[in-house]
Amino acid sequence: MPPKGTRPTSERVREALFSSLESLFDLDGAQVLDLYAGSGALGFEALSRGAGHATFVESDKRAADVLRSNARELGFGNTTIANRTAEAFVTAEGEKFDVVFADPPYAVGDDELAKVLRGIVPRLADDALLVVERASRSGEPAWPDEVEPLRAKRYGDTAVYWGRVRADG
Repeated sequence: MPPKGTRPTSERVREALFSSLESLFDLDGAQVLDLYAGSGALGFEALSRGAGHATFVESDKRAADVLRSNARELGFGNTTIANRTAEAFVTAEGEKFDVVFADPPYAVGDDELAKVLRGIVPRLADDALLVVERASRSGEPAWPDEVEPLRAKRYGDTAVYWGRVRADG
């Protein structure tokens, strides 16, 4: 069980999110980044649908330990668990990602999220998708110039925003 305060994506939202994702992107072999991973529901769902590797970024040590344990239990050896903040992770050099999920805690403000989204841009593959989940009341994230907003969908108190790396970006 993830620590108190971890807010996993509801099953309804996750199903709708992945239905939309698979209409836009072939997950087969994709490199996935699950920022603010929490329970890891989004990254594990991507792996179960054919993603080649998932990197989970979680600042809470207990939640990161649960992620490691869950990856083992589920038989996913194609995972990396980074026990650090999203801000620290995106400023480090490393592999490129095809799909990025960002489901920050409600306490993460607009400016902090915008900084993380700007920071991940150099690590996005061509045509990469970004999926941001927020409280509906928070509004659309401030997308970096290199990212084109695609769609937004509300599910009660939750909103999911989609962006894609611009072909000219």
